[in-house]
Amino acid sequence: MEYLIIGNGIAGVSAVEAIRRLDQQGNITLIADEDHPPYCRPMISNLLAGSIVADRMDIRPSSFYDDFLINPIVGNRVESIDLSKRKVTIAHTGDAIYFDRLLIATGADPRMLDIPGFQLPEVYCLRSQTHAQSIIAAAELSERAVVVGGGLVGLKAAHALQTRGLQVTMLIRSEHPLTMQVDASAGQMILERLRHNGLQVLVGTEIAAFKGQHGSLKSISLADGMEIPATLAVIAKGVVPACGFISPGQIDLGKGRGIVVDEHQESSVPRIYAAGDAAETMDIVRKTKRVNAIWPEAVHQGIVAGLNMAGRQVAYKGSLSRNVMRFYGLDVMTAGLVDTPFDDLRYEVITSVDERKSKYHKLVFCGSQLVGMLLINDLEQGGVLMSLMRRGLPVQGQKERLLESGFQVGKLIPVHP
Repeated sequence: MEYLIIGNGIAGVSAVEAIRRLDQQGNITLIADEDHPPYCRPMISNLLAGSIVADRMDIRPSSFYDDFLINPIVGNRVESIDLSKRKVTIAHTGDAIYFDRLLIATGADPRMLDIPGFQLPEVYCLRSQTHAQSIIAAAELSERAVVVGGGLVGLKAAHALQTRGLQVTMLIRSEHPLTMQVDASAGQMILERLRHNGLQVLVGTEIAAFKGQHGSLKSISLADGMEIPATLAVIAKGVVPACGFISPGQIDLGKGRGIVVDEHQESSVPRIYAAGDAAETMDIVRKTKRVNAIWPEAVHQGIVAGLNMAGRQVAYKGSLSRNVMRFYGLDVMTAGLVDTPFDDLRYEVITSVDERKSKYHKLVFCGSQLVGMLLINDLEQGGVLMSLMRRGLPVQGQKERLLESGFQVGKLIPVHP
């Protein structure tokens, strides 16, 4: 059996290990964009902040490829895939790699900006260990930085650069940070905390150009004419599944441009699988397929894909969007549907606010089922609430009691004989 894995992130690594549980003889080839050993991508911002060193990010030993009898092709991307001949072509070398079963675990690429000056050398994205190391080198020569984007990566980048002593300005197109994770009330709390801690945050902004002098970045020009001095810029405008080598119509892609897979992580093409940030799986709350780019889900999807590739039929029950964040003294935990339309009568929203403790809790129900939660500070009930959502258990009675510290959730779950 010829197994081919594209990607050495946690989804690809988990798939390799799952395959080897069942098949110790099959040939495994792994193609990886980066030439680093497998590492923990969520820790990139820690590397940028200087709180860890690069080798602390490794998730497997240097002997990983040898231990699992893998033929690694690192530092290369796949250029194209030929479904009829069951092969992929490697960029740069043009080599062809044939396969019986293929896993696409390519992760995601940073979203590019079609803006003048974007190609200036001091304009960076933050998606890989290499990106972080390049930004660290540039930060040593800079005093003022701009972070474009108010999502989770943008917040982490801004905090990391501020930790390194730079004056940081965040440019956010929306009216508050973390619009994909929190609602407007929580967003305003977070915005105030960022500004209180020395970040200059401009909301409702549009970038017109990155302006350079003698080939180097000097400022960012906004659509309203404002000019912001900066010698370093980090773009954090989201990501797109790294599926550019797939030609239109070859494999079904979803609305998020990820590979649509079934419960076995198999794509529309038999014996071709996908996992991690490149895959669109069933969201158990939204009841639709989408990319949920979360480390634990990538692990689980990789395992399920690997087992199915090796012949054991295993089902993936679906993903749950969630995030846990800590910055500037705020603990934030979100999961599922958080910012529902205020006029959508399908949803019941329960909130609790304690301004003195900087505490904001919100639960979203659809009928008797908990489908969303947002907790700022006092997160002790978060794990229990997330379990309710994942298991789809009905909640009856005084739902607001779920927000009480230490409340026994079982009291609101009906017992069936």
